[in-house]
Amino acid sequence: MLKKEQNDLLTQTGPGTPLGRLFRRYWIPALLAEELPEPDCPPVRVKLLSERLIAFRDTDGRLGLMDEFCAHRGVSLWFGRNEECGLRCPYHGWKFDVTGQCTDMPNEPEHTAFAKKVTLKSYPLVEQGGVLWTYLGPADSEPPRPAYEFATVPANQSYMSKRMQECNWLQAMEGGIDSSHVSFLHRGSLNTDPLFKGTRGNRYNLSDLSPVFEVVESAGGLYIGARRNAEHGHYYWRITQWVMPSYTMIPPRGGHPVHGHFWIPIDDENCWAWSFDYHPTRALTDGELAAMRAGLGIHAKVDANYRPLAHRDNDYLMDRVAQREGRTYSGITGIAMQDASLQESMGPIVDRTKETLVSTDSGIIVARQKLLRAVKALEESGTVPPGVDPVHQRVRSAAVVLPPDQPFKDAAREALVARPGVEPATV
Repeated sequence: MLKKEQNDLLTQTGPGTPLGRLFRRYWIPALLAEELPEPDCPPVRVKLLSERLIAFRDTDGRLGLMDEFCAHRGVSLWFGRNEECGLRCPYHGWKFDVTGQCTDMPNEPEHTAFAKKVTLKSYPLVEQGGVLWTYLGPADSEPPRPAYEFATVPANQSYMSKRMQECNWLQAMEGGIDSSHVSFLHRGSLNTDPLFKGTRGNRYNLSDLSPVFEVVESAGGLYIGARRNAEHGHYYWRITQWVMPSYTMIPPRGGHPVHGHFWIPIDDENCWAWSFDYHPTRALTDGELAAMRAGLGIHAKVDANYRPLAHRDNDYLMDRVAQREGRTYSGITGIAMQDASLQESMGPIVDRTKETLVSTDSGIIVARQKLLRAVKALEESGTVPPGVDPVHQRVRSAAVVLPPDQPFKDAAREALVARPGVEPATV
């Protein structure tokens, strides 16, 4: 368990907070590219790390992300006119370009040069892998662009979705590195969900309910190995990648695509769950894409604001009959909402001073320790945190069966690196 001050440090990411400064050293996903589909399309509200921002694509296709509120009288620029290479406030006509620079003050005398002195806070916004990424940190510390494999393969090999989750980012992320719950919460989905079923690994998940965990530090985060019994005295290892601060990569199953998440704070009580599926060596099939768009696998059906259709206000459409009959372990349909429902049930920010942690929580314990160390190093020495370097991002999760005398960190070393054209290690 954590002390209160540690819990506060790891859950608060607004401007001026230590963890907020850490998050601001990374490129983070801000929008799906489809949310700004064409030049002069409507602007989009964006809230990240407790900052309210506005994003738009100008007449020339350039992307902008800046303070949501007009520098004049504080009107939300979501109401603005996106025209002629700028976003124009409808109140008095002040216009801002993608850098946040005011370029026109039509309600002021023509000879005034005051517009040049007015600039909104703005951040870079770049498109890669169907995602619009932003960097909210110091300009002189901007890192290279993201190098995660899902964002660098051809577009037909990757799919990304997002949904709002109504809890703090940390309890959502901790669910992403917890392999123990799969044998319980998701047991009804392993053999029915088209993006999971039909694999040998499912059998090991369902037959061995008490995995043994081994956590190994990586350059960018952690390798979290969960060991279950397999045939002939061998072990089935599921090796999850965690890349700081909030990238989690779930071990693959059979020939299905590889998948994982980013957990990005909206504010201290809500986060975005970004969910990707990709395959390193082939295009996603029509059937796989249809399943993903239907909210299967790790994805969810959402409304126009990306809130899941199953949510706390309708009890996540829970079916007690399905729960009792064993069709779903929790009575909730869909892997994404099975996770979200329980993580949100903890409250907006779980009180970690009341936890009772056990051996299967070792990945979570070590991840918290690594975050705390990274925050301290950044605050005290300006040390660049793990996961910023693109080399740290070129990784894969893996599922392997190994003899008992082979440590996964050695036997699966090559499988944990993203190598173009090489099949993932999967069972």
